[in-house]
Amino acid sequence: MFERTPMIAGNWKMNLSLDEAVALVEAIGSGIGNVSDVEVLVAPPFTHLAAVRGAIDASKIFLAAQNMHWEMSGAYTGEISGRMLQHSGCTHVILGHSERRTLFNETSEVVNLKVRAASFLGLIPVVCVGETLDERESERTFEVIKEQLDLSLDNFRADQMMPTSTILAYEPVWAIGTGKTATPEQAEEVHHFIRLWIEQTFNSGTAAQVRILYGGSVKPDNVKTLMAEPDIDGALVGGASLKSDSFVQLIRSQKA
Repeated sequence: MFERTPMIAGNWKMNLSLDEAVALVEAIGSGIGNVSDVEVLVAPPFTHLAAVRGAIDASKIFLAAQNMHWEMSGAYTGEISGRMLQHSGCTHVILGHSERRTLFNETSEVVNLKVRAASFLGLIPVVCVGETLDERESERTFEVIKEQLDLSLDNFRADQMMPTSTILAYEPVWAIGTGKTATPEQAEEVHHFIRLWIEQTFNSGTAAQVRILYGGSVKPDNVKTLMAEPDIDGALVGGASLKSDSFVQLIRSQKA
């Protein structure tokens, strides 16, 4: 069986001053030391990217943006291009986060354009999918997830190839910032569905290599049971990533 390296990713959202962001990543770098069998990713606000990149220094921490536009440049007031992210030191970008979808009406078709642009530039997309509480309660979870995958990754489907560096994230909307967490069994059921979708849409080799993260109120006290499931390869963390002690605990829990 292919061994997928776990990833713990911190999405800082619209939080932290510049000084706080720099201090946080420095504390994370110090706290993880020489950890090598877990990949660590942080996604600060756009305005903090360059400073956080500088503070990462020699630490084994990857830098992500929380969003991007699909065009390389142009008259798109208020937007950030993938090339700008690269110039700020980013290697990854989060796309299609549920807050982008629900609060800013971002469609899967738009996510697909962003995924294509990111991949063209060599940025690794972290593509998010997930159902709302109403959709889960009406037993539409798998229908919703399949539609989001089909449309958000439509260019990969057209090319009949999905880069194995691509990262997917399952984040049930009803569990984000609510304190509610999908049980390990609920999360694994959807992660397994996503992996089967990759296999059926592309091939078994791609399905074996692509990492699928879980996002939704992940904390140090539940991360180990979630990651014990065979198809859960890491966590996309919100609130618990804003404190160095809790985030480092999440990272080091993979070694315990």
